[in-house]
Amino acid sequence: MSIDALFSLANTAALCAWLALALTPWRWHWSRGLAAAIAFGLALAYGALIAVFWTQGSGDFGSLAGVASLFQHRGLLLAGWIHYLAFDLLIGIWEREEAARIGLSRWVLLPCLVLTFMFGPLGWLSFLAVRHFALSTRPRLATAVA
Repeated sequence: MSIDALFSLANTAALCAWLALALTPWRWHWSRGLAAAIAFGLALAYGALIAVFWTQGSGDFGSLAGVASLFQHRGLLLAGWIHYLAFDLLIGIWEREEAARIGLSRWVLLPCLVLTFMFGPLGWLSFLAVRHFALSTRPRLATAVA
């Protein structure tokens, strides 16, 4: 499979996972399973790309110029992109599971998922803020004193 075809396949698979997370009801556990399976597949693709292309790139992680040099190789650039897709998707899966656990509305979660899909860490931070607000404004159960 060509690098361009793998790029297209990875993007399409990730988009399907995000749509399943965002648009299906909480009780449809198959959507979380689908998203997790896609994240697993992306992780495998990442590992395969690193195994095949790691020694072909010039550069390192010691400087921005070194990283830019690594990503001049299309195979390593794709590996980096798939790395983003996989980790952002894993965060999206966690956000959905956590939102369901704490009883957060889907309509409150949806913007966080979109931000995580598009801007990774900014979406995660927005979810953490929403989660904190939701948990801090809940009435607390009084503990019985014996």
